[in-house]
This record gives sequence, C-alpha cells and structure tokens, in this order.
Amino acid sequence: MTGAEERAGGGTAGLPGPTAVLPGLSDEQVRALRRVGRAWGRVSSPPEVWHRALPVEPDLGAFPARAEAGSAWFGRLVPLSPLRARSLSGRRAVEPAAGAGSGAEAGAGAVPADAGTAGAGAGGTVRRLLLGAPLASSAFVTERMRKLVALPVLSADALSSVAYGPEAMITVLVLAGAAGLAYSFPVAAVIVFLMLAVGVSYRQTIRAYPHGGGSYIVAGENLGPTAGLVAAAGLMTDYVLTVAVSIASGVAAITSALPGLVPWTVPLGVLVVVVLLAGNLRGIRQAGALFAAPTYAFVIAMFALIGAGLVDAAETGFRPVAPPALPVTETVGLLLITRAFSSGATAMTGIEAISNAVPAFRPVEWRNARTTLSWMVGLLIAMFAGIVVLIHLTGVVPHSQETVLSQLAHLSFGGGWMYVYIQAATAAVLLLAANTAYNDFPRVLSLLARDDYAPKTFLRLGDRLAYSRSIVLLSLAAALVYIAFEGRTDALIPLYAVGVFLAFTLSQSGMVVHWWRRRDPHWRKSLVFNAVGAVLSGLVLLTAGVSKFTSGAWVALIAVLLFLLVTTRIRSHYTAARAYLRLRPHAVELPARTGAGPLAPATPAGGPPARREAKKAKEAEEAEVIPGEIHHLSVVAVATLDLAGMRTLAYAASLGQPALAVHISTTEDEQRRFRAYWSLWGDHLPLQTVLSPYRAVVAPLVHYIETLHRLNPELTLTVILPEIVTRHRRHQFLHSRTAARLRRALRHLPKIVITTVPFHLP
Repeated sequence: MTGAEERAGGGTAGLPGPTAVLPGLSDEQVRALRRVGRAWGRVSSPPEVWHRALPVEPDLGAFPARAEAGSAWFGRLVPLSPLRARSLSGRRAVEPAAGAGSGAEAGAGAVPADAGTAGAGAGGTVRRLLLGAPLASSAFVTERMRKLVALPVLSADALSSVAYGPEAMITVLVLAGAAGLAYSFPVAAVIVFLMLAVGVSYRQTIRAYPHGGGSYIVAGENLGPTAGLVAAAGLMTDYVLTVAVSIASGVAAITSALPGLVPWTVPLGVLVVVVLLAGNLRGIRQAGALFAAPTYAFVIAMFALIGAGLVDAAETGFRPVAPPALPVTETVGLLLITRAFSSGATAMTGIEAISNAVPAFRPVEWRNARTTLSWMVGLLIAMFAGIVVLIHLTGVVPHSQETVLSQLAHLSFGGGWMYVYIQAATAAVLLLAANTAYNDFPRVLSLLARDDYAPKTFLRLGDRLAYSRSIVLLSLAAALVYIAFEGRTDALIPLYAVGVFLAFTLSQSGMVVHWWRRRDPHWRKSLVFNAVGAVLSGLVLLTAGVSKFTSGAWVALIAVLLFLLVTTRIRSHYTAARAYLRLRPHAVELPARTGAGPLAPATPAGGPPARREAKKAKEAEEAEVIPGEIHHLSVVAVATLDLAGMRTLAYAASLGQPALAVHISTTEDEQRRFRAYWSLWGDHLPLQTVLSPYRAVVAPLVHYIETLHRLNPELTLTVILPEIVTRHRRHQFLHSRTAARLRRALRHLPKIVITTVPFHLP
C-alpha cells in the first residue's frame, strides 16, 4: 500500500464511511514510518524475539457475526457473544463473566461499551425493541432508499411547507387590506417560477455531482473553503429551524381542530422531537418506512381539498368571494410586497434535500435522485398554486385561532370525517417533515468532521448505521429553539428563510463556476439554469435579510457567524495537532549501533507457557509483595501510527517487558490498511487486530483484555494508551477519552493497570 492509497478513509458515495475514522498516511508519513522502523531495528531485538517473549497467545479468535456490539450511549452494557478463544493448552474455553450477559443466548457475556456500571438487563432489551438490533458495517451500502421511499423522506419538508407557506404570504399582504390581497397572485406566480428555476438548477447539480453535491461541497470546491463553510452554516441553521417550525406548524394544526390542547403546545412539541429522535436512530431505511405514509396521506389530502374547492367554485362560475372587512395597518409598497414574497418563499425550504442525499438512493443514485427531485418539484408547485387559488376564490384570511388550511377544509367538507382526515394528515406530515433535516443534518456534519471543521466523534456511525451523535445534537438544538419560542410558528418563520437561501445562493453560484471551468457538453444551458437560480435565490436572501431583519432574521445571521467562528477554531486546532503529531522523516535520527545489547523483553518467569500452568498459586488474589512475583504483559492500544502512537509503542518497549499491540478495526478494510502500515514500520512488536463488525471500539477492547485476564490470571496486564493533552481545556473534547472509559470498565478486575502516555500539544 502506498501513502496515497485510501487517504479519505473509505467513504461510500462521497460520504465518510465506517472506515473514515482511520486516517490515511501521506507519502511523507510513509517515508517517516519506514525510517522509524529502521531506527527501531538498530536498537531493538528482532521482531521474532518479541513474539517468542509473549506469555500469552494473542489470537483469541473473533467476535461471531451474531455479536451485538455497537457505539454505546449513557454507559450501557453491550451484549457480546464470547470470543472464540482457547487457553494456551487449547483445552479451556473462555467463560463469560459472572453475572454478565442478557441470557438471550448461552455463553453470552457483557462488557461495558462506554464504561458504564449498570447492566444491560431490561433497559438493553427495551432499547433493542425500540431501535432494533445493531447492523454490521458490511450493511452500510445496503442502507439505501428506493424512489418511492426517498420521495416522502426527503420531500416531506418541501411538500409540507404548503401548509404554512401560502398562509405566511397572505398574513403579510392582509396588513394592507383588500389592496394588499390583490397582489397574492403576482407574488405567488413569482414564487412558483422560483421553485421551478431552483428545481431545474438542482437537477444540474445532481448531474455534476453524482455522488452527492450538497451546498457545502459545491460551494467549497468552486468558490473556496470559506464559501463552503458559509453554505454549511446556512444549512445547519436551516435544519434546526426546519425541525422547530415543522413541529410548531403541526401542533398548530392539532390545536386548530382541538382547541383544548392549546396549553399543551410546548409539551406536545417536545414529545414529537423524542419520537423523531427514536425513529431516526433506527436508521435511514426504517425511518423512511415509518414516515412514508403520512407524507403520501398529506398529498392525497391536499389534492382532495383542491379538487373539492375547485368543484365548489365551478358552481358559482369561479367568482371569488369577497374577503371580510380588514383593518388596514400598512400601505401597499415595495417593502410589504418583498416581505410577503420572502414569507411565501419559505414554501421552498427543503428543496435542496435530495441533492444533499444522493448517496442515500439505490443505484443508479444520481438518476434516481433526479427523478425524485422532478416529482417533488411538480407536486410542490401543483399544491402551492392550488392552495393560493383556493384562498383567492373563497376569500379566506389568516385567523389567530385557526389555520388557513383548516378554514378551507371546513368550507369544503364541514366538520365531517374528511375534515378530520385533512387535519390529521396535515398535522402528521408537518410533525414528521422535520425528518428531512434528520436525514441531511448528520450528513453535512459528518462532512464537516471529515474536513476537520467539527469534532471527529461525528464521523462515527451508530448501531443502526446512522450518525447517532449528530441526530441527538439536532434533537437537542431543535427542542431548545422550540421551547425558547414557545412553539409559535409566527415567531419562528422570520428566522427561517435566511439560512436556506444563503445556501441556495452559494450552491448555485458555485455551479456557475463549475460549468464555466469544466465546459462539459451542454455546459452553456446548464450554466444559464444555475445562473438564474443563483440570481433569484440571491434576491430572496437579500429581501429576507432586509425585510425581516428586525423581526428575527438577525438571530439566524448571528447563528451563522457563531458557526463560522466555532468551526474555524476547531479546524485550526486539528490542523495544529495534526502537524505536531505527524511523523516527519527529518525528525527521526538513526542511532548508531553501540556495544550494549539491543533492547529485548524480559524472559517470562516460569519457562515456556505450558509449564507456567503450575505456577498460578496467587492468580485469584492481589498478594504480590515482592517485585519478582509480578509477571508483566504490556498491552498497547494503538489507533493510529502518528507521533503519539509511536511514542507509546516506544515507551512500552523501553520497559523491557513483553509487549503486545492491539488495534480495534471497525471494518475488514480498516484492518487490512492498518496491518499494511504496521508492516511498513517493520512489524517490530506483536500486533493483534480485533475486528469489531458493529463499529464499537471500547467494548471489544474491554472484552479482549478481560479474555486475556481470564486465560492468564497470574499476569499483571498493563494497558498503555496515548493521551493527547491540549493546552486549553476547551479543546480536550475534540480528542478521545478512551483511557477514562477503560478505567471505569475494568476497575472490577484484579491485576489490570491502565496507564497513559501523555502527549502535550503546544
């Protein structure tokens, strides 16, 4: 393997995959690794000496496919089928820990994945019932959606926005009375044209970026990293607000039909956030199946409402009903019309979701994504235009106690079952429309983490091949926003359009640069489409920023600025840390050979392993009081071969005791890559790689150490790990805390010492 091979870490279809947590080595680092290996060869005994000195058999087998390890939350115990291990004599199998295991299968043990102390028990069973059994990393490429599932999952945000977009537009126009309402058709026509233009523009984006071309990627590649970050900031802000606004609108639909629930607005919204959290933690495909039905039910309800309204209007010759007498608080002017336009344009939020999530489709991904996008835009335009026409024909105006859709449904169906169906479908799709954000927010955050703009923990996939930590973060942020604004849609709408149209503008501008540089076939037509989309999106952004600044748009702008500040600081820290941790050829001096013997491990006490079985009188107690009674094995947990990792290996070898390096691999690809790097170094110490098919790291490491201990209870196992120590405490959370979790997990076992080799970043 060369240094240039697989530097990105094995992402799938443009996204970070299960192996993205293992960074690749550059050509310079490969040269440095070889140089370090030659330096070890001058001062250390040959590798076979270290291998012979091991007092244990390091190969303890593998975790069976039925093992249920995964990334853990809240210190839960993860059930693990035992390693297919054997004793040194080959006669004794590993027994599970006393009292451990869920009892689901014979011999199953349990180890704390996050250093918890509580057993899995009923809590683990409930969790598996709610979220499902963990999925192996090999299933990563199969967690894709077909078009009929992707349409409701990725379009729920855009399609459901017709429930509040037209109403938001009319709410502004009605301030000027009947004169203002006269502009509803022209403003709606411009919004429809904008929907069409932006939809066609994103079709070009999908064609140019068949592996996923979200605003962050497009703007970053074509306009520079800063533009990409600004686009990501707009998207992340919009995703949080999408969850909050969708839930607020859904709860409003419920309280319109059931006014007695108005005092419970905030608790109902928080409950919906919890349901969305649980549904999305199950994984993409399960969330899609769960959320498909409400979206299709809403589409049917809207076309039924539009059809019934047009039939009723046909009986009167399509003569519009005059609206009720309205107080005039503002005059018709450019500011009023632009505010109405920017409010109505919120119906476009979520239109970019499909281009962000191209890798989530089944092959051929880009073709299926373009088809789904066309379906979505067609449905969105039809429903938006139909609702605006009905509002004009019926003379309905916004009311504080009842939504516009509820009034239209009452006029067409009275209070019968069809009215109940429309309100229920509207509430359901609005409450679940936030699921679009749950699909895209984790993807964007994983890309930011890949590029060092977010903590690396957001690269890790959870039990169900979903970015669990990102999903939890989005839920917490959206819940806080919802509670802060007391679940009021009118208070949240002004914050809404700025972020999404900021991303629209930068993405489409980036596509203009892309076509100009590439000049592929039909590039002029594509450039024109994207240029029109960029100009129109920029106008909406400018309009929303100016007209809604005092109404709350300033909050979104500040959120974008804070996002830029935090992400650039994180990037600066990771850049400095990587530069300091990187192996450099010129920093390694080859030592001269001396008369002293090479560094070698001590000979295991008691002779060969077969004869040591008779010398375990104190294996069940910690009663050693003489140094010679302590028999050592150093276990070095190594994740990457950077400067901190190499220093830890050197420290372990310098102790003069038998040493064993252990690497937890989350996929076979990562296992192969790490062994290749180890061979480049020279294989100076014994290496055991443990394949963790469910992406857990701590749980398999704990289980491996426990197994070593039970096979060799007379040994004192010293587990040595590198520890990155940052200058500022605020940076410490950006690095792993595996040592602390191991201490909590293994403190119940005797003769296990956890020690760290600190590596201080300047």
